[in-house]
Amino acid sequence: MDLGLPAHRQPLLDEVKAYIRDHVMPLEDEYAGEIAKEDRWTYTGRQAEILEGLKAGAKDAGLWNFWWSGSGHKLSTVEYAYFAEEMGKTPLGAEVFNCNAPDTGNMEVFERYGSEDMKAAWLAKLMAGEIRSAYAMTEPDVASSDATNISLSCVRDGADYVLNGEKWWISGAGDPRCKVYIVMVRTGGDDAPKHQRHSMIVVPADAAGIEILRPMQVYGHDDAPHGHMHMRFTDVRVPAENMLLGEGRGFEIAQGRLGPGRIHHCMRAIGQAERALELMCKRGLAREAFGKPVAELGANFDIIAEARMKIEQARLLCLKAAWMMDQGDARAAAPWISQIKVVAPKIALEVIDEAVQMHGGMGISQDTPLAQAWTHVRTLRLADGPDAVHRRQVARAELKPYRGNH
Repeated sequence: MDLGLPAHRQPLLDEVKAYIRDHVMPLEDEYAGEIAKEDRWTYTGRQAEILEGLKAGAKDAGLWNFWWSGSGHKLSTVEYAYFAEEMGKTPLGAEVFNCNAPDTGNMEVFERYGSEDMKAAWLAKLMAGEIRSAYAMTEPDVASSDATNISLSCVRDGADYVLNGEKWWISGAGDPRCKVYIVMVRTGGDDAPKHQRHSMIVVPADAAGIEILRPMQVYGHDDAPHGHMHMRFTDVRVPAENMLLGEGRGFEIAQGRLGPGRIHHCMRAIGQAERALELMCKRGLAREAFGKPVAELGANFDIIAEARMKIEQARLLCLKAAWMMDQGDARAAAPWISQIKVVAPKIALEVIDEAVQMHGGMGISQDTPLAQAWTHVRTLRLADGPDAVHRRQVARAELKPYRGNH
């Protein structure tokens, strides 16, 4: 089992590191400041100029679509982990290289399951970074951590399907560049097998009957212009050919989509933890209190050491899960993805929180990326399945070999 980065990939990773350090990070604060100007739900002016300029530079340099095994780079999942970790060190990193959620997962769905018309209409533009997309699964009125509860109605009516219901926490749906949704819907009745009652359908964002009710706030922040929207579908008509694979195959598609997305989030969370530790160390040595550098006060040596050790453990588990995915057995890889989905956000959150503490009041302000990182990583413990659901999956896999003996 080789979890290292092959030597021939190192120059490419060095290019990514340099691009992030020299071009992306210097513009983070200016980009964030632009969002607060004028209408927060637009994508124009200097804000668009910054991000599109960074994307154009990355694309011109060939630093593009690393997540896709069909790209010119053809990275394995293990190799991609090293790249995603670097992208996670800046809030803009994933999108700059067109490796951002939920678009990567949606692009995989279109590539694997979409018709040629869908690929022409949506996939090509997503791969080029020209549009954004959203994935609509979670609902306000059911416990969506058990996806068999999903209830948004999708009923065949002649040449169309008609959708009715609500979705929320639809990440990216507030972005004016978001042009298409992939929606998890219920098509089967109670008489159908539990995991064959749901389907996925492609819905243009401008379809009649779609209403954005509000942006959901994350600890008081609406994450404009990306947003996590609460939406209502009222008699939304979608051509029948927009159904992916056919009725009842939603869970089959979901498992193909969510596995890679979950581990990509974890890879980036490790990058956020690394940046937090770097800021913690620099702050601890730069500031003095009671006649000593802050790093030497109290338990700060232990805190720094524990942060390093926990990050290393999380990275190794992430790479093991990535290696399991590369073996091609999705069922065997699933418990490993669940393990890292619990571990990576938890450890990253601990490290970021200690970095905040080391910075004092500055740590919770806009003057460092720590407060934003904490909010994002805390949210990640719920996104793509809460910790409890993933622990359940790990425990079930652990118990399975012994059940025959009882």
